[in-house]
Amino acid sequence: MHTPDHAERDGRQPAADTGSEAVAETGTGTGARAGGGAAAAGARPTRVRYGLLGLLFLVTALNYLDRSNLSVAAPHLKDEFDLSATELGLLFSLFSWSYVLVQIPGGWLLDRLGPKLAYGYALVGWSLVTVATGFARSLNTLLGLRIALGLSEAPTFPANNKFVSTWFPSSERARATGVYSAGQYLGLALALPLLSWIIAGSGWREMFVITGAVGLVLAVFWFWKAHSLPAEHPRINEAELALTKETETAPARVKASWPEIRHLLSHRRLWGMYIGNFAANGVMWFFLSWFPTYLTDEKGITGITGGSIGSVPYVAALVGVLSSGYISDRLLRRGLSRTAARKIPLVCGFVLSGCIVTANFTDSTGLVILIMSIAFFGQGTSALGWTICSEVAPVRSLGLAGGVFNFFTNLGGAISPLIVGVILDRTGSFAVALTFIAGLAMAGLLCYLLLIDRVERLPEPKPAK
Repeated sequence: MHTPDHAERDGRQPAADTGSEAVAETGTGTGARAGGGAAAAGARPTRVRYGLLGLLFLVTALNYLDRSNLSVAAPHLKDEFDLSATELGLLFSLFSWSYVLVQIPGGWLLDRLGPKLAYGYALVGWSLVTVATGFARSLNTLLGLRIALGLSEAPTFPANNKFVSTWFPSSERARATGVYSAGQYLGLALALPLLSWIIAGSGWREMFVITGAVGLVLAVFWFWKAHSLPAEHPRINEAELALTKETETAPARVKASWPEIRHLLSHRRLWGMYIGNFAANGVMWFFLSWFPTYLTDEKGITGITGGSIGSVPYVAALVGVLSSGYISDRLLRRGLSRTAARKIPLVCGFVLSGCIVTANFTDSTGLVILIMSIAFFGQGTSALGWTICSEVAPVRSLGLAGGVFNFFTNLGGAISPLIVGVILDRTGSFAVALTFIAGLAMAGLLCYLLLIDRVERLPEPKPAK
């Protein structure tokens, strides 16, 4: 994972005190160097941080493959365990419920253990749960394992964010975030064809065992190659280390308290983000949960063929998440206001997601895949919601605001699959379910249009008396 053009590191002396917030959090200055600015002058920075980013990309892709593999096995589980659509919807949604409820404890664990250990233990944990799913013999066991999967994956995205904040200068963080975020859509794109092929050849139980075993192998590589802090890496040079020192100027953090939370729940602009991303994540979880079953039961697209063409919408979402950030930054550079530059791609994305309802009016396989690709491309633009959150939330409450934002976002993933299951049991058709998903997209559109008046920083909360 390292590049060959590393500068020589002879003569470096450890610093007595770097003053770095990142180092202070660990209580150790091991590996820090004095005179970094002088040593960095004229030296070409190494690219160790990009090796770490590649590792984050791979783990994020596996993370989403493991949380979506149940959707690929769902038609087989439904038959073997004689599940109703509501029971299947509950099975899909339990992951998000447990994932949402432990976001704050997961963040605490991340701060206590450091991102390398917290992420590594999480990877081992969810991989073991995935393997165990292949041996489940009852619905209750499956439900328990989905809860365990949500619990074990809780630290992953906070850890991604912490790594990027620690390893990348501010001028590179948006692109770095886009790269690891793209990993989730690559994982989804691989899930349908790859997992469908494994199920066709070996069975759904073997599919869980194989994907879990891949995670355990990747965990070994993670513990070998990952480092929590740049100063701990044996092959980083002074020039690259100097790029990461911007974390020293980060604003002081505030403790999570009810006054702080009330402040974040009292602004219409923030509620526009909360409800908007609740809707966007509800749309995404249709594709993470019910989409393979929709292709099989509603459109008769099955087996490896269904897995191959069914992956196209996930590739479209990958393009959506990458292009929306590029377009937004380009609009900003061309002189548009920050409000317009951020909202235009999102608003267009919600409109495209709403087009999912038109799949009710065709039986053409090609048209169905095209419509779903357009809808999921539109959903991919919702990654910009995190950018808006970072530009609207009060500076001293950025971490807490991100936690509240993430809570409402994942709540959409917890509720949406269950509602779709209830709809299917009541109506026996996906037509009403797709109408519901389109309605979520329209709700998100209205929130960003009407509730978010301007994309600008909100004032700091007043100190408690």
